[in-house]
Amino acid sequence: MKMLYHPDRKDIQLSSVLYALSDPVRLYVVSEIRDSGEQSCSSFNAGLAKSTMSHHLRTLRESGVVYTRAQGTQRLISLRTEDLEARFPGLLESVLQAYAASGPHTLPAGQPEQAE
Repeated sequence: MKMLYHPDRKDIQLSSVLYALSDPVRLYVVSEIRDSGEQSCSSFNAGLAKSTMSHHLRTLRESGVVYTRAQGTQRLISLRTEDLEARFPGLLESVLQAYAASGPHTLPAGQPEQAE
């Protein structure tokens, strides 16, 4: 498996984080990780092609929002909560609270987000 790029904490840029969080699919993914913890790439039921989901996960990873680790043949995704909180205190929680308050959410594929 090839090494994946993850920016160092000091290199995480506000503009990159805001860009990554500006897409409904990526907000859905980040919200799911926050609510359920670390997840495999295939666990996100967004109704998108695998290549499209890979693009969204790469955008989140390269912006510094998530961390991807390999476990066998799986890739597990987790939030970089501590790094984001250190760089931009309160940002992630504020964005996720606003996202939750704006629901219900419909993903671009037309599938509504699962209600809990």
